[in-house]
Amino acid sequence: MGWLVAASLQGSPYDPAAQTISVLAAPGDSGSWVMAAAFVALGFCHLLTAWGLRPAAAPGRMALAAGGVSALVVAVVPAPSSGGSLSHGSVAAVGFAVLAAWPVLAARAGAAVPWALLSSLGAAAVMAAGAAWFLVELHSHGVVGVAERAVTTIQSLWPFVVVLSCLRASLRDGSPT
Repeated sequence: MGWLVAASLQGSPYDPAAQTISVLAAPGDSGSWVMAAAFVALGFCHLLTAWGLRPAAAPGRMALAAGGVSALVVAVVPAPSSGGSLSHGSVAAVGFAVLAAWPVLAARAGAAVPWALLSSLGAAAVMAAGAAWFLVELHSHGVVGVAERAVTTIQSLWPFVVVLSCLRASLRDGSPT
């Protein structure tokens, strides 16, 4: 939720409904350091989760790690305060894509598999729909900020849900994950 703090530091010129969270990390803006730190923290959280999420299939863990790397690169290649950036947009697009794909790639089958690794197709579909909504709003100059917050919130929280699901399954089975 670094965007809440960064937006409050930015003040009234920032419109959270119409502007992306990446704008908050633009060089020279008053909250840029908060947003950059939030992207770095998120990136490391994804990397650590990918490393430790042993019950998930390896391709999914690699995709989650790629999402973490994308978050780190977004912090290093911020969007400008106005206009677009091909490098930033490309990194963000890769991040959206791998984070939407990782649940399906992490899926496993079987009776002892944690529920979140079984329901990964639904999670991926929601993330892909959110990313599509974001693209529509971006190109129509609509509520791009709302769409981005929705998809990034889901993409940020789903790894936590998977971890909780794996912990619950390991406690139920009496085995470490």
